[in-house]
Order: sequence, then C-alpha cells, then structure tokens
Amino acid sequence: MNRLLMPVLALGGVLAAIAAFAQEPAPGRYAMQKTDTGIARLDTQTGEVSLCQEKDGDLVCRMAADERTAFELELDLLAKRIEILEKAVGAGQTALKPRLPTKEEIDQTMSIMERMMRSFMGIVKDLERESDGTESVPQKT
Repeated sequence: MNRLLMPVLALGGVLAAIAAFAQEPAPGRYAMQKTDTGIARLDTQTGEVSLCQEKDGDLVCRMAADERTAFELELDLLAKRIEILEKAVGAGQTALKPRLPTKEEIDQTMSIMERMMRSFMGIVKDLERESDGTESVPQKT
C-alpha cells in the first residue's frame, strides 16, 4: 500500500507546483507601480514611462513629463524643417546644387582615363599592323 501511495503523492506534489507556478503572473511588456495620483506604467521594451489614471471606468495613460517635452521638441524641429522645405519648393528651389569634384578628384579621373585610352590605342595599332600584314601572327603548331 505504501508503494502505491508514493507515486500518487509525488504526482500530487508536481500538480500543486504546476498550479502555483501558473498562478504567478508572467513577466509582460509593462510593469505597473501604484502612485499617489494613479499608476506609473513602465514599458520594459522601450523604457518609456507613462502616467495612468482611471477616468470614467477607463485607464488613460499619458507620457511622463520629460518624454513629453522631448516629443514636443522633436515635433517643433520637424515643423520648422517642413516650413523651410515648403518655402524652398514655393521659390522654385526643388533641386540641390551638385557638389563639384575637387582638383585631386579630377586629376585622378583624368589619369585613369589616359591609361585606358593609351591601352586602347595600343590595341588599335596592333590590330592595324596585323591587318596590314606587317607583323606576323604566331602560328600554333
């Protein structure tokens, strides 16, 4: 009888442990902490903090003050950039002025082109000589 009870008790212990583990909340994306004015919500993935309050049965969350300030500052910068771009388009300035190459870049490009042309002209001269018959082409034996 004792031998029959052991597996049953062991199984009961395992089931109890599983039930206790299932009741513990799994870590989620948000961590909440009660404050004097409501609830502070931390987004564990982005690090953003929101302050939440219950209003009319709903939980309403807003960004924390320092994040809100940074958000508004970014919006102001973007609004200024849009205004500048709209003025430029209105004045007909739709294309950016191209950057001209430096003297060094031009010299490097010309040097490459010169080598290519000399090599090409050498090939042309060799072909002319071959077609005139002035230079014999080695025969394979």
